Amino acid sequence: MRLSKKMTFRGGNGDLLAARLDLPAREPVASALFAHCFTCLKDTLAASRISDALTASGIAVLRFDFTGLGGSEGEFANTNFSSNISDLVAAAEFLKAERGGPDIIIGHSLGGAAVLAAAPRIPSVRAVVTINAPCDPKHVLHLLKDHTDRIEKEGEADIELGGRRFRIKHEFITDVSMQRISTTIASLRKALLVLHSPQDSTVGIENARLIFDAARHPKSFVSLDGADHLLTLREDATYVATVIAAWASRYIATLQIRRNRLFSVASSFAALTEASLRRQSWRGRTASPLTSRILQAMTRDYRHTNSSRLRSAPARR
Repeated sequence: MRLSKKMTFRGGNGDLLAARLDLPAREPVASALFAHCFTCLKDTLAASRISDALTASGIAVLRFDFTGLGGSEGEFANTNFSSNISDLVAAAEFLKAERGGPDIIIGHSLGGAAVLAAAPRIPSVRAVVTINAPCDPKHVLHLLKDHTDRIEKEGEADIELGGRRFRIKHEFITDVSMQRISTTIASLRKALLVLHSPQDSTVGIENARLIFDAARHPKSFVSLDGADHLLTLREDATYVATVIAAWASRYIATLQIRRNRLFSVASSFAALTEASLRRQSWRGRTASPLTSRILQAMTRDYRHTNSSRLRSAPARR
């Protein structure tokens, strides 16, 4: 059973940030840092469910509330995209001291844009993942379009987002408008996985294409067909985590070792099955034609899976 610890650390501006470190039942084989969506929290359904599924794959996950949100200190009105990046770097330093890493950095929605910008400042990161993320942080300004004139005139405005009220200052608009992450994406030098739903009505699928086109290899894209922007269905969040764990094993040695052990077990099972068929005996009885066909099919499936995975594994250096 996984262990979840409530923790705190100092963010980029020195405020105490609320965090949760989710640990697998056994010693973690890798660690991940998760960045939530704009004005969301570390305990949203998507964040908690993805974290649950990743820990099941042996990956420790740190998720936290950005400055001024949830249980974290500070004023949201005084934050911006740049401060989010600083919070991510601070979170990575905290995770490094606690568990090592992070090996993987994951961002949802605007959090995805933030991890793209922060990744070059976190040397331990080998793999970067975006989920329904905009290609440009300025995309978030469409949520403020009815209030932009007032913000520019008065310097700030109280805006309702997702049923909650937030104070947005002109500095936020200025900061997000100055961001240029396309250059950062092109020089990322880390493996990139872009996950996006074609049905996302908040951040259109064209954003995934622009991120993918801007990046250099190794890069991958997976369509989250049928999912909504917030991944409100459990099966969508679980699928995302399963894909992340399998994909990241190509770039993180400890995950690859764990994967190879699983396929070694599969090979052993196939060998035992073949031996059973050769003896044509199962608990002292002659195997029926149906039993033989079932065992042969299982053996064939395991052989195919194992050989495919071995062919796709990176060559040893």
